[in-house]
Amino acid sequence: MISAIFISTFLTIFLAELGDKTQIATLAISGTSKRPLAVFIGSSSALVLASFLGVALGGSISNVIPTYILQITASIGFFIIGLSLLISTKETT
Repeated sequence: MISAIFISTFLTIFLAELGDKTQIATLAISGTSKRPLAVFIGSSSALVLASFLGVALGGSISNVIPTYILQITASIGFFIIGLSLLISTKETT
């Protein structure tokens, strides 16, 4: 039986990865490669490993640092990244 946390995690990650730079890089590599299966296996393995590290480190870090501080830190980080992208886009136009 599939649990609600599995479904919500799958949908969140799936939607977050659509159009992500990882997907664009995979598209570019597969377009120049004659071995699409190797590209698929490599990119899938990388995503699984990155997700594993996120889960492993996330569980450990949340035992030391309160969740709300992690959420605030992530929010500030994403805000800074978004702001820098907006600024760099404005500079190139």
